Amino acid sequence: MPRRAALGALAALAAAPALASTAAAAASDSRTSPAGSSSPTQTAAATAPDFGPNVLVFDPTMAASDIQAKVSAVFAKQETNQFGSERSALLFKPGTYQGLDVNVGFYTHVAGLGLSPDDVDIHGLVHVEADWDQGNATQNFWRTAENLSVTPTDGSNRWAVAQAAPMRRLHIRGDVPLWNGFDGWASGGFMADCQVDGRVVSGSQQQWLTRNSTLGAWAGAVWNMVFVGVDGAPAQSFPNPPVTVVDTAPAVREKPFLYVDSSGAYQVFVPALQSSAHGITWSGTAKGESIPIGDFYVTKAGDSAATINDALSQGKHLLVTPAVYQLDDTIKVTRAGTVVLGLGIATFVPNKGFSALAVDDVDGVKISGLLIDAGAQSSEVLIRVGPQDSTADHSADPTLLQDVFVRIGGAQAGKAGVCLEINSNNVIGDNLWLWRADHGSGVGWEVNPSDTGLVVNGTGVIMYGLFVEHHQKAEVVWKGNGGRTYFFQNEMPYDPPNQAAWMDGSANGHAAYQVDASVTSHEAWGLGSYCFFQANPTVVADSAFQAPSSASVKFHDMVTVSLGGDGTIRHVINSTGDPVNSTHTSPSYLVSYP
Repeated sequence: MPRRAALGALAALAAAPALASTAAAAASDSRTSPAGSSSPTQTAAATAPDFGPNVLVFDPTMAASDIQAKVSAVFAKQETNQFGSERSALLFKPGTYQGLDVNVGFYTHVAGLGLSPDDVDIHGLVHVEADWDQGNATQNFWRTAENLSVTPTDGSNRWAVAQAAPMRRLHIRGDVPLWNGFDGWASGGFMADCQVDGRVVSGSQQQWLTRNSTLGAWAGAVWNMVFVGVDGAPAQSFPNPPVTVVDTAPAVREKPFLYVDSSGAYQVFVPALQSSAHGITWSGTAKGESIPIGDFYVTKAGDSAATINDALSQGKHLLVTPAVYQLDDTIKVTRAGTVVLGLGIATFVPNKGFSALAVDDVDGVKISGLLIDAGAQSSEVLIRVGPQDSTADHSADPTLLQDVFVRIGGAQAGKAGVCLEINSNNVIGDNLWLWRADHGSGVGWEVNPSDTGLVVNGTGVIMYGLFVEHHQKAEVVWKGNGGRTYFFQNEMPYDPPNQAAWMDGSANGHAAYQVDASVTSHEAWGLGSYCFFQANPTVVADSAFQAPSSASVKFHDMVTVSLGGDGTIRHVINSTGDPVNSTHTSPSYLVSYP
């Protein structure tokens, strides 16, 4: 995450229009009963599951002061808790909540329990600030808000974040500023299936992906703003301003979510797979499948891998409650259609050099809302989707990875070769952050080693919102044909001690995104890579992106930046594109390749 202000960011901040107080009238309730939902007569299922002490469930009959006290207590614990072990989920049953201020800190998951976002209306705020870091939002990670509506009391609901802090399935009846105001920066974010009645104002937000949403308007751009399937998106204008617009998402499924049906029973709704998708999914009848909570194993803090795997082997889905789970074996997902849904940034830590999570080459697995923290003993691969000989066609029912975050170092001196290896075909990734830590505990060139963030061997793999940072070799290696990426954000490692320590054969440095020479078809839109060689500013990367020269391997709208002029990227892709360094401090843009 860029931690220095760029000239472009400051210029965009000064030019950003003032926010309008344009809170719109509340939309009508669109709650429906989807296909596959349980009968309202299932009163036995209405008993709430035991979510454990880290999940707080609120309903509108509770006193607002009591709700506020509990919400504020969570925030007080989590505001500065960047690498702590506490995890929290705040869940709101359908209804209207007056005067709440829900400030979302680290490892906090705020969600409505309605079938439609409009079933839960918070009159107040559900927001993210950066007061704890003097207005700098570039470290506001690991938090989320989803499936509710907000009627902001002053017309504006701030969401000043960096990576791993998604907004999903929200209805904001007002404006959304994406930074902390004129005293701070922000760096990287993600919004999907959201409706913003007013304006989204990016300010100093350096890069952002908005997918399948409806906006009243958008204002501002710094380096890389990408819109896929968005009503109300600004016009394509890369690089001036740097806005990339793609009309539809070719294949996507929105994230599963927990809700309470009309009988009070808990269920998990799994939205339907969409093709050529544009706009939000929840404006009419909900399309998808409801799975009763009784079909899930609800994990408990301290559960072992054996306990979790036993539940999976019995055909259960997983609802992973907020906690840090120390694993003594790999979590193995072998059954087609399995849902693994995390609450409260639930975290898996593999401790003996194995993978944290392995998925068989089967249809329709959905994995959402998890943080994988590398252990002290190096793992070859932390998440593996499909064995390396996978060949099945999953285009009718792809496996889905959403809000899946991997961390190597920061909380402890973790080690891994590869964060995520995708061998199955047709996998969809949707908001992934694969991060070798540049700060925190256990950080150093030889302390938290990691070669690569993502390796793709499968065909037809699609990425929406791919954030990969600081790995020590090629950070993304794409070997499968037919791949597509919509938005990529990268920082090269901060800490190569010298050039000799960071060479790819005879080439200086390693690529941020490397398409293998064997690939015959690939396409990517809206890619940014930045260098900040803090340990040694004389270090050079010959190119940020590498790909075979082929008419069927296409790149659209790329940018490179040397943050503060500390280090050099000589070319944008292969030998094409202008350098960035201490004498070329402005971003280098390239509209297309070849």
